Amino acid sequence: MIAKGVDGALELIGGLLLLILSPPAITGAILFLVQGELKEDPTDLVANLLVRDTGRIINSRVPASSFLILHGAVKLALVVGLATNKFWSYPAAIVVFTAFAIYQICQLVLQSSLFLGFVTALDIVVVFLIVAEYRLLIPARKRDQ
Repeated sequence: MIAKGVDGALELIGGLLLLILSPPAITGAILFLVQGELKEDPTDLVANLLVRDTGRIINSRVPASSFLILHGAVKLALVVGLATNKFWSYPAAIVVFTAFAIYQICQLVLQSSLFLGFVTALDIVVVFLIVAEYRLLIPARKRDQ
C-alpha cells in the first residue's frame, strides 16, 4: 500500500507540474534530468525516449495532467482510506484498482511496455490482497454490529 500511496503522490505532483509549467520549462526539466545519463551513455533507452517524446508530452499536456491529477488523487484517497481501515475504501479500492488494471491491460494490447506490464501485475496483486483483507473484515464487522 505504501508503494501505491507514493505512486499516487508522484502522479498528483507530476500532473500539477505538467499543468503549471510552460512548454520550455518542461523541455528544460526533462533535458536537465537526463543530461547526465546521456553524457554517460548516449544510447540510454529511457533517456532517449524521454527526450524524443517531450513534444508529445507537451502537446497532450492538459489531458495528460488531468489524468495524472485525477489518477493520483483517487489513489491517495483510497490508500488513506485503506490505511485507516475505513470500510468503504475496500470495495471502492477493489473496483477502482481493477478498472485501472483493465485499462492498463487494454493499453498493453495496443502497445507493449515492460514498465506498464510490471505496474499492471502489481495492481492485480494489490487487488487480490485488498479482496483477501476485505473478506476477513466482513465477518468481524457483522459481529460488531
